[in-house]
Amino acid sequence: MKNSAENTKEPEYEAIASRLKELRKEKGYSNYEHIAFELGMSRSAYWRLESGVNFELKTLVKICKLLNITLEDFFKGIDVPTKKQL
Repeated sequence: MKNSAENTKEPEYEAIASRLKELRKEKGYSNYEHIAFELGMSRSAYWRLESGVNFELKTLVKICKLLNITLEDFFKGIDVPTKKQL
């Protein structure tokens, strides 16, 4: 059974997951299994990243290095809403 944190996906996590998939394909990794292998991750672990599950920043840095992109380039187009004024 998945814990409640995994069941509740934030819109920002979904946007990051979509960006991972987009960049993977742009860089020639047509199959997520190939990039998982290059990263030294299991296929299921990488699939979870592209499914919007929260993950560690060090994993994102590792992916950006493999894809030869900056964190700034990665986050282009991903908006994080600010807190609503009370």
